[in-house]
Amino acid sequence: MYKKILVPLDGSELAERSLVHMKAIATGCQVPEVVLIGVVEPIPLAGELSGFSAVDLGVQAEKQALDWLKGYLAGVVDKLSSEGINVKTALAHGKAADEILDYARKNQVDLIIVTTHGRSGVARWAMGSVADRIVHHAQIPVLIVSPPGAKSGK
Repeated sequence: MYKKILVPLDGSELAERSLVHMKAIATGCQVPEVVLIGVVEPIPLAGELSGFSAVDLGVQAEKQALDWLKGYLAGVVDKLSSEGINVKTALAHGKAADEILDYARKNQVDLIIVTTHGRSGVARWAMGSVADRIVHHAQIPVLIVSPPGAKSGK
């Protein structure tokens, strides 16, 4: 049924909660490939700081984030590979939801498994919701993993 599963990870324990569900599906459905995707979002900065331009600082911060993300994902791959999951990584730069959806479209992904951070109200409005955007714009099934203690929408 599923040939490729995409799992967005950002390094948080919350995002990693999706891995339990991914392992169950990948093992039970004998999924040949799982892709862990990490996205580095642009860092908006403006102005000058002691001779450094904000653009230079933003580029440097994004490079550090990318280097960290590569190492983090490599560690997750090692662990999952030792558990018999065929897994690889993908890295992207841009708005997280857009990059995840774009990767899924271009790479024949059959299922996206993503954890929601469970924000509501002003926090959701201010920060947006990557999971919400993925659910509303994906053209393939999306499994949303809710955080522990999440309240229902009743």
